[in-house]
Amino acid sequence: MNVGILGTGNLAVTLGRAWAASGHSLLVTGRSAPHADEAAGRIGPSAKAVGPADFAGGADAVVVAVSWEGLEAALRLVGGSDRALAGKTVIDCTNPVDYGTGELKPASGSAAQLVARSAPGAHVVKALHLFAGASWPYPGPRGTAPVVAICGDEHAALDLTVKLIGDLGGRAAVIGGLDSARQLEETAGFVMRVVASGHNPRFAVPDVDPAPVSEGRTAAH
Repeated sequence: MNVGILGTGNLAVTLGRAWAASGHSLLVTGRSAPHADEAAGRIGPSAKAVGPADFAGGADAVVVAVSWEGLEAALRLVGGSDRALAGKTVIDCTNPVDYGTGELKPASGSAAQLVARSAPGAHVVKALHLFAGASWPYPGPRGTAPVVAICGDEHAALDLTVKLIGDLGGRAAVIGGLDSARQLEETAGFVMRVVASGHNPRFAVPDVDPAPVSEGRTAAH
């Protein structure tokens, strides 16, 4: 699969390396051609830097790994407003959080919904914003792999995202439609606030075995 990465920072490079190791090809683009070349070089021979105009047409799926402040401009750069991403799975990794306070920057809605508005026709999935790039690839047993909560409105796009997360070594949990994205993005702010208080966020949520819950739902039906 040709995975297009919109962004040239550390997250883009780390995800690209992990997917390259799983057999995918990567197309990398951004505002700066030299930065795109550098990022592709850091990913390895499976990656190629391309110009923004050539990006959407060559990508089977697109991963958005840019800052909140540059999100709309980045999507315009690759023709999102002209429907260049229509019909494609677009995975939004944007973290629209104030890193000092943990507060979500959009007053309403979510970054993922902004992506959907800025790229009409794209099949947007919110994913991979919560775990730092250093989490990937995960080489350990599946039972202890990171669980990546995702949301989106198109089943095929969700299925493709689940596969790509699996190729990173993670497990995906589909929690709802794209209107759930704000809750996912706020979770990143919660994690930051727990860390700022001097605690590990792993211990800030209950340890719940999902099996009895699932059994109860089955019995109710």
